[in-house]
Amino acid sequence: MLSTKSRYSYPVLASVLIVLMVVAVFFKPTPHYSNVISSDGILAYNPLAIFAILATAGIVSWFICFLIIRYEYLHARFSHDHVTVKPQRFHAEPTPRIGGLAILGGLFAAAGLELTLQPETPSTINGLGYFLIAIIPAFIGGLVEDVTKNVGVSQRLLLTMISGVIGAWLLGAVVHRLGIPILDNMMLWLPFAIVFTIVAIGGVTNSINIIDGYNGLAGGFSVIALVAMAFVAVQVNDNLILMLTVSMTGAILGFLAWNWPKGKIFMGDSGAYLIGFALAELSVLLIYRNPSVSPWFPLLVLAYPVFETLFSIYRRKWVRKATPGQPDALHLHQLIFKRIIRGHINGGRSSLITSNNSRVAPYIWLVATLNAIFAVIFWQSTAILMAASLAGCALYVLAYNRLISFRGLGKFPRKIQR
Repeated sequence: MLSTKSRYSYPVLASVLIVLMVVAVFFKPTPHYSNVISSDGILAYNPLAIFAILATAGIVSWFICFLIIRYEYLHARFSHDHVTVKPQRFHAEPTPRIGGLAILGGLFAAAGLELTLQPETPSTINGLGYFLIAIIPAFIGGLVEDVTKNVGVSQRLLLTMISGVIGAWLLGAVVHRLGIPILDNMMLWLPFAIVFTIVAIGGVTNSINIIDGYNGLAGGFSVIALVAMAFVAVQVNDNLILMLTVSMTGAILGFLAWNWPKGKIFMGDSGAYLIGFALAELSVLLIYRNPSVSPWFPLLVLAYPVFETLFSIYRRKWVRKATPGQPDALHLHQLIFKRIIRGHINGGRSSLITSNNSRVAPYIWLVATLNAIFAVIFWQSTAILMAASLAGCALYVLAYNRLISFRGLGKFPRKIQR
């Protein structure tokens, strides 16, 4: 069904999406969670429980990565990301790209431990179970692409939107406010709110896949974003959000131990779509369950991948007159690699290519950390967060224009070729 050559895959996926949207609209999401209290769980009070869940997710994820790498000869024909000349590939050796399995494994292990630690808190346990159910379609779409290399972007996007509808139905994860009066009034109509939510979730999920271009970049960025969300979850005493952010953080850290800086394994589309959906869904849940949290808090935390995606669409469609979905080598992180790192793109010693590849991520981590710190400080102030988000977009454009026209470093022409 997922083959891009099949004429039935798009109608089937679209039909499933429409049916789920109708169900979500007429069978309204779960009641709104407000004033969530920490008595429903132990994490907010017990640092040992937080560490145990973080460590469990990390160790399980690390071990699964080890098994994938150790026995890659058994699955290389399916799982390897081979060295080919493509705009968005900058690695020197064939590498397993199914790290998403390890991240999912770590998440499930953490969920099992959480069930053991606090079986008496059904609302948190149910929320965790619903979250894991919702994440599956997005993950499966990415995993099948990793193995078959034959799942279109639009098909993966549809599966991600299906995950978003499941989240709206089971968890009540619907964006109901944006801090903009006109849009807030429109959000009062549930069908519009659900459609907006699933489109936003699909966009954020795909944005993580877009920035997954260098060792540690997407994974490290996601850890920073999750830590910021965990901090706010503690402030509002939301045990479910705290548990999920801690679990995801541990699972990604276990993967990063193999991915950065050596690049022994890639997260692949399965990992990117899993993490992207988790970040998007947690963002929606955080503002849905906690009225005190500004809707612009998660937007500022995720500003880099979101604006990277929007800017890429503008650049490809209106500047270069190309298809928005057509890949190129003109993302900000790719310009950092070409203009600042000045690494060998094709050819050269494999160790040097890997080393230069891994030097890109810290630049993005620094920007993400500054964004996250500012967002955490002003997590309740919509006006300040909105101004900061707009300022960040302006700085992005200035930095991008500077990099693409910079002649002082490297030997690249003013218009970088694909």
